[in-house]
Amino acid sequence: YAGDSDPNETQSFFDYNVRRSLGLNPDGNDFVDFNSLSPEQLDIEYFSANELLNNGSELVYYYGYDAYGNRTNDNPSLDDFFNATDENGNFTRPVGAFRPTYVAGFIQDKFTFDDLVFNIGLRVDRYDANQSVLRDKYVLFPTVKAGEAETRNLASEMGDYTIPGNIGDDYVVYVDNVENPTEIVGYRNEDLWYNAEGVEIQDPSILQGANGIAPLLVDKENTQSTDISLESFEDYTPQVNFMPRISFSFPISDEATFFAHYDVLTKRPTVGGDLFNSSRLNPLDYYFLEQRTASDLVANPDLRPERTIDYALGFKQKLTNSSSMSIEAFYREMRDQIQVIGVQQAYPRTYTTYDNIDFGTVKGFTFSYDMRRTGNISLRAAYTLQFAEGTGSNVNSALNLIRAGLQNLRTTTPLNYDQRHTIVATMDYRYGQGRDYNGPILFDKQILARTGANFQFNLGSGTPFSKQLQPTGTRLISGGGSPLLDGTINGSRLPWQFRVDLRLDRDIDIKMGEDKRPLTLNVYVQVLNLLNSLNTVAVYRATGNPNDDGYLSEPVFQPEINSQNDPQAFRELYTMNMQDARYFSLPRRTRIGFILNF
Repeated sequence: YAGDSDPNETQSFFDYNVRRSLGLNPDGNDFVDFNSLSPEQLDIEYFSANELLNNGSELVYYYGYDAYGNRTNDNPSLDDFFNATDENGNFTRPVGAFRPTYVAGFIQDKFTFDDLVFNIGLRVDRYDANQSVLRDKYVLFPTVKAGEAETRNLASEMGDYTIPGNIGDDYVVYVDNVENPTEIVGYRNEDLWYNAEGVEIQDPSILQGANGIAPLLVDKENTQSTDISLESFEDYTPQVNFMPRISFSFPISDEATFFAHYDVLTKRPTVGGDLFNSSRLNPLDYYFLEQRTASDLVANPDLRPERTIDYALGFKQKLTNSSSMSIEAFYREMRDQIQVIGVQQAYPRTYTTYDNIDFGTVKGFTFSYDMRRTGNISLRAAYTLQFAEGTGSNVNSALNLIRAGLQNLRTTTPLNYDQRHTIVATMDYRYGQGRDYNGPILFDKQILARTGANFQFNLGSGTPFSKQLQPTGTRLISGGGSPLLDGTINGSRLPWQFRVDLRLDRDIDIKMGEDKRPLTLNVYVQVLNLLNSLNTVAVYRATGNPNDDGYLSEPVFQPEINSQNDPQAFRELYTMNMQDARYFSLPRRTRIGFILNF
């Protein structure tokens, strides 16, 4: 057996190993009845790694381990994935573990200048994905650039054609045919496309020939995705982020203060909180790119950290000796947010991945009232008016646009978490002890000493959702029509939500000995959603109702429903399926616990 390295070999490595394990001639054609073999007679290592990868329909998934589930102690390179073989000539296809490196440092100082109080800090983060990334996300193979001799020779063969002066020497060249180029049809500089005359174009599909898009390749023979090599990759560029954080305040009078702050924050590149599978290099994604569908999501190992820039300024005024009011205006920018993109006119095929292309803003005001404990009561209340807009609420917001061929359509809309009005209040009623106690006394005992009740009130307007033009069968496995947008994205709102939480607690001292400090045991009862409010957190888009998607009553679907084996049973089961608890907030819950402080 010659292994994977022999393209003329027709016998599988699995067949060879099974025959040999059964004592048969490995090169023979004896009939093998697999149904009579026990699991102990088979082994996953009878397969070669290529056979387990199954031409893109992988039967195994691994990194940091080999194809058989054995942990790798070394750090195989990308070149090993393309070229490493075992003693039988089989490609081993090792995939190294994801080993990103982080370095961070922070310095902070607080000082005063006259009446100004400054708090200044600087955090520096360095993130290195420590892996290889594609040199060009549009082309899997090395390309000939506009300034190279081959391009100039091809231009001269076109007669009186001259490369436009605005085309840089490092621009990628596109031709009429990949294997036998005879004419230059356009150029590309990163994401900007140009026609042969050097005019920037918005639709690069006009550069396609009869066989699709055709970049001018260095190697015009190895043009399948399985021909990809180490030359198509380069090292990830480490990202260094400087994050200043500045706040200051100064008194306007004895009873008023002005304050402001400026912060820059970054977050490591993750998709839905998944750092490893969204930004980890998976060479199989590129090696089997032509076997994937255009909608299959390919990880992007070249993602950058997301950035948030926060500005705020405010004014705080004393009202009484125990209360104050503050007004704060805030503005927040989210940059380099990760969003799904379609890499159109890519070679050898279009694919879908992620990139740092989204942005958003959150702006608004917060009015706060704060009353320190006066008697038995302390109170804090705040009202926030905010406007949250952006090009995508989550990393997959643009997925349907890409599938519809509208990947370049980008507009700001209300984000999913855009709660326009929010009111939060906390009231605490508590009794002291000893001379500070003013509660009921029973049998000369301060029965409510160090006992209190805390109420939290939350009132908020509804978050946005996208209205649907007509009902569809949302609970069907397949069929039921296609949802069509009614109005604008996130142009409708859920109902307001209200919740009250209660916490009753009491502090109890536990003496451990004469000379030891007593332990404090806090015993509490917490009731979440005290009033058992039924808050709607999601609705069916066509009806705006959390209980009914409108499918069963829509006239156009009546023939389909009545054609079921038992229409009545179908309606009942469908109705049951629509009752989704996730569309409502959680009901009243009670927790009993204790906290031991020592």
